[in-house]
Amino acid sequence: MTGYRTGSVASADGTVIGYRQLGSGPAVLLVHGGMQAAQHLMKLATALSTEFTVCVPDRRGRGLSGPHGTDYGTARETEDLHALVEKTGAAQVFGLSSGALITLRSALSIPEISAVALYEPPLSVNGSVPLAWLPRFEREVARGQLASALATALKGLAVEPTLDRIPRFALVPFMAIGARLHHSGSDADVPIPALVPTQRFDMRLVEESADTAPDYAHLSPRVLLLGGAKSPAYLRTALDELSAAIPHTQRITFSGLGHSGPDDDGDPDRVAEALRAFFTT
Repeated sequence: MTGYRTGSVASADGTVIGYRQLGSGPAVLLVHGGMQAAQHLMKLATALSTEFTVCVPDRRGRGLSGPHGTDYGTARETEDLHALVEKTGAAQVFGLSSGALITLRSALSIPEISAVALYEPPLSVNGSVPLAWLPRFEREVARGQLASALATALKGLAVEPTLDRIPRFALVPFMAIGARLHHSGSDADVPIPALVPTQRFDMRLVEESADTAPDYAHLSPRVLLLGGAKSPAYLRTALDELSAAIPHTQRITFSGLGHSGPDDDGDPDRVAEALRAFFTT
């Protein structure tokens, strides 16, 4: 998908964070999740661009941005988001999955942020987020078995119910073919094989954020919690925990949608409608 302009900003540690920008109006940031890059939220960005200036960064280790760095974690991602807020003037932020974890944490320390919308942050509650698959995933990535690693992550996280029903012996070659054939129309897009290894870094964010819901009891920005009715139970548990911890939140559950609801393979127009109403309040 083309029709956007690009920009970049240096984060606190000097890492360049690049972003795509389109539309006009008040600035909004869209923060993608694991094994994703800016390309996966472009339909959502386009839907919002009629009323907002929409900025979609490639998070560290992807596309227009620099590497994860040796001391990667939530603190680095929060610094990146702070730099983006200052550069773009965005006071409103949407985050998907691990991007929602980053957005949530950033809302504690970035005073310019006035509203956050969070789609299914994988906030672990008493060990609710599955992690048993991680050692196998790490071994497969180290061996360069990226199709196997992708299958391990998708089955381990259970965010795609249809894929979960496919036996692993059939899923791995399916993943390999899909990774070779996938092309979303722009040379700027990050290929799937390059995105698979980044999941190990996103899981650090999940581990760091475990059982932190009480931290947000006095969160200042307005909060919208979003989720899909078809998503796994641990993601609904996270939303329940945050809804109980954060006063005056709004919550929307989309019937028929799962964890990929906001991205290009989901129903971004439907999610955009809810975001538009929230951000223009």
